[in-house]
Amino acid sequence: MHFVQLLLPDFALILCGYLVCRYTALNRTVWEQVESLVYFFLFPVLLFQSIVRSPLDLGAASNLMAAGLLLGLGGIALAYAVPHLPGLARVVDPREHAGAAQVAFRFNSFIGLALAERLAGPQGLLLIAVLIGVCVPLFNVGAVWPMARHGRTGFGRALLRNPLIIATALGLAANLAGFRVPAWMEPSVNRVGGASIPLGLMAAGAGMQLGHLAQQKALAAALLAIRHLLLPLLAALLARGLRLDGAQTVVLLLFSALPTASSCYVLASRMGYNGPYVAALVTLSTILGMASLPFALGVLLSAT
Repeated sequence: MHFVQLLLPDFALILCGYLVCRYTALNRTVWEQVESLVYFFLFPVLLFQSIVRSPLDLGAASNLMAAGLLLGLGGIALAYAVPHLPGLARVVDPREHAGAAQVAFRFNSFIGLALAERLAGPQGLLLIAVLIGVCVPLFNVGAVWPMARHGRTGFGRALLRNPLIIATALGLAANLAGFRVPAWMEPSVNRVGGASIPLGLMAAGAGMQLGHLAQQKALAAALLAIRHLLLPLLAALLARGLRLDGAQTVVLLLFSALPTASSCYVLASRMGYNGPYVAALVTLSTILGMASLPFALGVLLSAT
């Protein structure tokens, strides 16, 4: 499996957005409007369609769903604990942590969907869709909570106004109700959702300023260590403890080692936090995914 080849296009789009924003007339003024389009329309459509595309068999995938939720709760707990760890309390800025904590547990669903299909075929695609369906609401709540709490904007209000959470909730309700996007609408819906991938990645690159990482190196190291080392190790323990079958184990390990979501930047930026810092973390996470995916699917899978 050539993981570098799968990750390189995402990284190339981030770099492209950075270069276009810095060296052409398409500056930050233009990309701020692109961010709004992605956040309020394109990403929600993609999330909704990803969730309703495949029926959720809750019974057959119950152990996998439990493993995914436990993995997510573990990642959120570790991310929230970072400012309270010995040696980090005095060097981690609370506001920077509030905006960036999501990097430690959210995931790039685009890469996950592509890899799951290649690794396990249609079954892998269905299993990753189950994980997306049950974990995205949890992860979005986990991402919004520290920002809403630190910004004193009201947690419930922030959730109700968050288009990603709204799209996920509607997608789950529609899936469980048996709704599917009509065949005549699918091409248009798929194109709208598909447009969010390149534009979201390029918007992240346009807002990137790697120099921001120098201000919070310890925070960056802690969050990325959780995302790319601790979560794969936890996933291996959960797969063994819950006795997942072969395909479920592969998908859970894949899920645990994915780079963080490119929409982390969009969410942090739209909620008034340090978007460039989060964009830099997204870029580093994409690079680290080239190491964590082989680690999880090679070393840990063989030991599970």
